[in-house]
Amino acid sequence: MKNGLETNKTELRGTIINAPEYSHKTYGETFYNFVLGIERKSGYVDEIPIVISERLIWNYTLKPGDRVHIFGQIRTYNETVDGKNRLIIVVFTREFELAEDPALPDENKVYLDGFICKPPVRRVSPLGREICDIMLAVNRMYNKSDYIPCIAWGRNANYAGGLEVGTRIQITGRIQSREYKKKDEEGNITTKVAYEVSILKMGE
Repeated sequence: MKNGLETNKTELRGTIINAPEYSHKTYGETFYNFVLGIERKSGYVDEIPIVISERLIWNYTLKPGDRVHIFGQIRTYNETVDGKNRLIIVVFTREFELAEDPALPDENKVYLDGFICKPPVRRVSPLGREICDIMLAVNRMYNKSDYIPCIAWGRNANYAGGLEVGTRIQITGRIQSREYKKKDEEGNITTKVAYEVSILKMGE
């Protein structure tokens, strides 16, 4: 089995949307979070939550509009909100630098090697495209796993829909943000944001 660094890799280049804010402290190390905007070819901007150690940015004063280049991993954890479990998804930064050339295009690459942990769900998008939702468990060190929602399209969706729980697959794609509307028990509609990996290539 590959180690966690080889089974879960992201490379992101984009524009900081908000100044870093305090997130948490672990074993004396302080972490901050900010949102990174990454533009697609269509012009839509994915807004990706980033977690970064103070040790990587101690000599920078990061501000909105700064162009940065990040290598890291997708991390997930459960948070209880209003008595309900919610899957929180972030990109944990391992390497960081200011973009060497601000004119370089945005970058959004993800590679995952993991196991299908729920039955894939095939459906049709509002625009009529065949899609398939996959929940991928990716092992990391210390016997932990990240549970990462992925979405396949077209032929990949058809292929993914036939895979069984426990199947090991490798995927390449991009992490994306998607707004959706949810109605609560009182009938109030709120706009929420979901994060998932959009699959470009996949194989066993």
